Amino acid sequence: MKTYSIPQHAFRLLLPLAMLAVGMTSCNQPSSDDIVLDNSRFRLVIGADATTKSLVVKGSGEEMLQKGERLPLFTVTQERPFNNEVKLEMPNSRTVYPANRVRRDGNTLIVGFQTAAYEAVIDMEEGDGFITFALRDFICNHDRDYEGLAMDVPPVASMRLLQLPVKERENFGSWLNVMWNKQAALCVAGCDPYEEIWHEDCSGFRVMRADLYSSIKLRGGKAAIIAGAGREDFLNVMDGFEKSLGLPRGVESRRSPLLNRSIAWTSEATPENIDEIIALTKKAGLEMMLFYYPCFVKSSGYRYLGDYDLRPEYKNGYADLKAMIDKVKAAGIHPGFHTLQTHIGVQSRYVTPVLDHRLGKKMPFTLKTAIPAIGEVEEIVVEENPAQAPLWEGCRILAFGGEAFSYESVTTERPYTFKGVKRGHFNTQACAHAQGEVGGILDVSEFGASSIYLDQNTDLQDEVAEKIARIYDCGFEFMYLDGSEGVGAPCGINVSLSQYRVISKLHTMPLFTEGAAKSHFGWHMQAGANAFDVFKPEVFKDMILKFPYAEAPRMQKNMTRVDFGWWHIYPGTTPDMWDFAEEKAVECGCPVTVQLNEHDLANNPHADELLAVLRKWEDVRKNIAN
Repeated sequence: MKTYSIPQHAFRLLLPLAMLAVGMTSCNQPSSDDIVLDNSRFRLVIGADATTKSLVVKGSGEEMLQKGERLPLFTVTQERPFNNEVKLEMPNSRTVYPANRVRRDGNTLIVGFQTAAYEAVIDMEEGDGFITFALRDFICNHDRDYEGLAMDVPPVASMRLLQLPVKERENFGSWLNVMWNKQAALCVAGCDPYEEIWHEDCSGFRVMRADLYSSIKLRGGKAAIIAGAGREDFLNVMDGFEKSLGLPRGVESRRSPLLNRSIAWTSEATPENIDEIIALTKKAGLEMMLFYYPCFVKSSGYRYLGDYDLRPEYKNGYADLKAMIDKVKAAGIHPGFHTLQTHIGVQSRYVTPVLDHRLGKKMPFTLKTAIPAIGEVEEIVVEENPAQAPLWEGCRILAFGGEAFSYESVTTERPYTFKGVKRGHFNTQACAHAQGEVGGILDVSEFGASSIYLDQNTDLQDEVAEKIARIYDCGFEFMYLDGSEGVGAPCGINVSLSQYRVISKLHTMPLFTEGAAKSHFGWHMQAGANAFDVFKPEVFKDMILKFPYAEAPRMQKNMTRVDFGWWHIYPGTTPDMWDFAEEKAVECGCPVTVQLNEHDLANNPHADELLAVLRKWEDVRKNIAN
């Protein structure tokens, strides 16, 4: 079929008439101009105007899309118009340009947009129950459409690679971005950590979408539509999707019989006392043991995180660590490693005596006046308004070069000034800083202000991940990725990216992981979702109902379980508390994690009964599994 070129202004005139004409046809009946994507599990119909007309799951015949919602499958966003006549014609603001035409060339879609003077080239790849869409490039005539402008084109800030108006059903999993019931399931998913996957809640349906950002990954960004006839069929498709793309095996982890086993957590294990901790774990009837990082590495809270230097108890280094983990496994216990991958301790070598340039900074500031190498500094004058600079004690830290400065207050009128400054914070070395030097506010962790988050845009996360992997590869089998919320925006990408950068360094994939925070791509790793923090006896039952018991049904909609731990043994902890919470956990198909140690048990008058409660309910879990 011959393709004719139509001027951009003509598209704007013809679009309302075209939309009216298309609206007169049935949403479910393809026309000769429609693009039909047909695979083993579903059939997607895209109109020639780039709107989605139908998506039917074959196993049940379910139409997944909301009738009458003719959303374009793609959009692009610019910060403002750039090509000259459009810039003069339209407001200069952030603008979304919906797709208004599409044609197919083999396994490629060529997509045009309202007003925007370019087309997107999108490669499709079909699998068993899924189709991936990847932005290859843009077709753009610089000399014609951006004449005289010295700039890379097209000026796309972001692209919505997929968006579908999906009808509400019994279950919607917001983490995985999946809508499902017994008959059908549909997911819009990322193919790596770099797509932001989310949804918009509308009346009777959800717009499920995948976004790409030029600041992260535009060309090469890839997302997928995945569908199946109900939960198990969908998981079978997702398993094939993960294998095909080489992703962590989220489905396989969820099907492991060990996923719902409860866990003994320890922060005190060393080669000297591991026999006692093994005996205590077996007395509790538990087959999983999670080791907190202070078991192995130098620590003072979070203050040395990042260094990962082994403790002196490991006289032969990693050989002693491996021997200890081998002893745990010989006892029939599966060992796990609990780490905090995003934290850099304020006493680590990454902070003192010279700040590493890869530490996270919340906002940039430019020196208006130079800072000398020697002498006290009481004020720092900057070009930018520090109105949003943190004022909470412990978080008031500026970084210029390798030196840290604390401050007491700021002025929000020119000259913009940080006041009450003290240099050499964190025992960093004083040095000269020239006028115009750019620094920023250190991204200090809100958990005690004893660590700093690292910058995910640098290779520091990979460097730390290699140290974590060296410990994990001594024989650990599962992992808790704590501190995952400690990343810069966009969190929907960086939370799972920080986790993936650790997982990718391991020689063997974990049976499953848990984590302190979740974002979309992490579903493939966090088959265990998360554990909850410690609740004191006086609020224990109420908090169990308020948090894990309330979250469990939400995680079930994401085809995932939650961990009802962590539980601490206080002097006031009683067996009825644990019996109550264990019953709720088993009802939801979930395990618990208990902080077990001899000292806490010795201070509790019900120690033997508490251990008996754990044994009883772990036997219940095994009987259910069998």
